[in-house]
Amino acid sequence: MTHTKTDPRILRTRKLIMDSFIELSGKKEFKDITIKDITTEAMINRATFYYHFEDIYDLLEKVLSEVLLINLNGDSYEKGELNEGTFVSIFGAITNFQTSLSNRCHRGYEDTIARIIREQLEIIFYKMLLNQRPSENKQALNTAAVMLSWGLYGASVEWRRSSRTISPEEFIKPVIPYITHGTKTGLP
Repeated sequence: MTHTKTDPRILRTRKLIMDSFIELSGKKEFKDITIKDITTEAMINRATFYYHFEDIYDLLEKVLSEVLLINLNGDSYEKGELNEGTFVSIFGAITNFQTSLSNRCHRGYEDTIARIIREQLEIIFYKMLLNQRPSENKQALNTAAVMLSWGLYGASVEWRRSSRTISPEEFIKPVIPYITHGTKTGLP
């Protein structure tokens, strides 16, 4: 009998591996976690690990992507509109995600985390732009989504680096009119 990757047992095992990894990452640096540590914690064999993940970096990427998606609650945005509330909410979610990782995530993984955040934001922004402007040039919408994702990610890095004295919401709110109305004088 063959099993699909959506078989409940497969999904449970995958979650068990991911949870074991998260548990271990609370105790050790990522670079010190081995597949043997994970298989011992999850009480599975190496073959089971490799059925679900190519290697430890694949696991890291999937864990971070899923944690970020849960944080972002992506589905709720995809049908929504790009407005001040959405920008504030998404910015809050990504700064939260970065703050929650900072004690576990060490040098060498910033690039992976940055790429995952930008990729997820790009998907969300593209779907929202497409939803708002279905007849527009898809390439232009995609480029706009890329710019928004890099920009919001860059702002979150800047907030972490310099402005933790104010909330993410206070940090991003004054900037939103420039994003939503461009740089013309006489912003509303």
